[in-house]
Amino acid sequence: MLRRLLKWFKNDVVKATIIPRAQHGVSRNSINPNALKVLYRLHRAGFSAYLVGGCIRDVLLGLHPKDFDIATNAHPEQIKDLFTNCRLIGRRFRLAHVHFGREIIEVATFRAAHTADTVQNDYGMILHDNVYGSIEEDVLRRDFTVNSLYYNIADFSLVDFVGGMQDLQKKQLTLLGDPETRYREDPVRMLRAIRFAAKLGFNIHPHSAKPIVSLGSLLGNIPAARLFEEYCKLFLTGNAAAVCILLNEYGLFKQLFPRTQKFIANNAFIATALHNTDLRVGQDKSVSPSFLLAVFGWDPLQDLAQQMDIRDAMDQVLREQQRIMAVPRRFVSMIRDVWEMQPRLEKRRTQRQVETLMTLTKFRAAYDFLLLRAEAGEDQVTDAAQWWRTYVEGDEQTRQRLSSKIKTTKRRKKTKSTATDNVVNNLTGS
Repeated sequence: MLRRLLKWFKNDVVKATIIPRAQHGVSRNSINPNALKVLYRLHRAGFSAYLVGGCIRDVLLGLHPKDFDIATNAHPEQIKDLFTNCRLIGRRFRLAHVHFGREIIEVATFRAAHTADTVQNDYGMILHDNVYGSIEEDVLRRDFTVNSLYYNIADFSLVDFVGGMQDLQKKQLTLLGDPETRYREDPVRMLRAIRFAAKLGFNIHPHSAKPIVSLGSLLGNIPAARLFEEYCKLFLTGNAAAVCILLNEYGLFKQLFPRTQKFIANNAFIATALHNTDLRVGQDKSVSPSFLLAVFGWDPLQDLAQQMDIRDAMDQVLREQQRIMAVPRRFVSMIRDVWEMQPRLEKRRTQRQVETLMTLTKFRAAYDFLLLRAEAGEDQVTDAAQWWRTYVEGDEQTRQRLSSKIKTTKRRKKTKSTATDNVVNNLTGS
């Protein structure tokens, strides 16, 4: 399919639609100033320079892009010669990162179409891809038509090769090329389809959606570290609830969380956690990858704990999840802490324990987890959750009143026993 489209381009059967500045909504005021600096310097050096991808899509939709990516006919080494603040990265495809303090503007050289020499594995996934081409070839290497619009800094026009503007108006995601081939080349494209559909409220074109269910198992070939990055993009950007519904609908949720799959239907705990996460993102509050992972693992943990020791169950749930996505160690530790603290929060045996729990860095996450369980309808923790909410949000007088109702236990004084005492105790059974 890609080669056929490329042939059309070369024969001038298909031509780009040029949309002049007066007829589109992309203004330089809506473009990152550092991205403009990169565009202008490339243009002044005699290279083509375009903004491309999600940033153009989002500006046209009235959204605020986080990343501004640039495509050019300059090769990575030429880009590096132009910018002293440039670093070259990537193995599969060489990219230039231009640094402005902590901000990075990514610059990619136009990519060529796949050829017989393109290195792929047995499943069709591309392993090595440093082949440069023209803008006409580059557009066919992009994923969706709405991500294939180019903003030309030379005349401020938009260049549309594949009907991206039409799909934006239709609120439709259409994958470029043959869907099965493109998903095999990079199975993460299936997750990207879900993410964009959830974020934008778009429908996935039926032809692009059809192969997803049958090809979901290909995600097992993706490096675990990359899947963790995709998990963060899917669930921590404000659309977690919609993402979860679509992942389940297309059979991809079970590829990421196989043990959780059998608990997902009508799960009030998971639904509440996803909703609260989206609210926090919308309010610019921090969210941690570990919290939702702890939520997704909670039901599998309770299920396994009926068959083995709770600590062994924790180890197994975390170990199995680590095989799928490489969760950094600090997040794994937090997940375990949240789970382990639940019975301690439920019991509240002494005032000393309450005060100690409040000082722990992991307390807030465990406390929020407990409240979430109660909110989702776990009756056995309703009283504990209400007590802790009153205590945490209350003033000093309220806390003293609650603390006075907790049993206090006196520590038993330890006495040194002699060897003779030990023998006597053993003989008498005392």
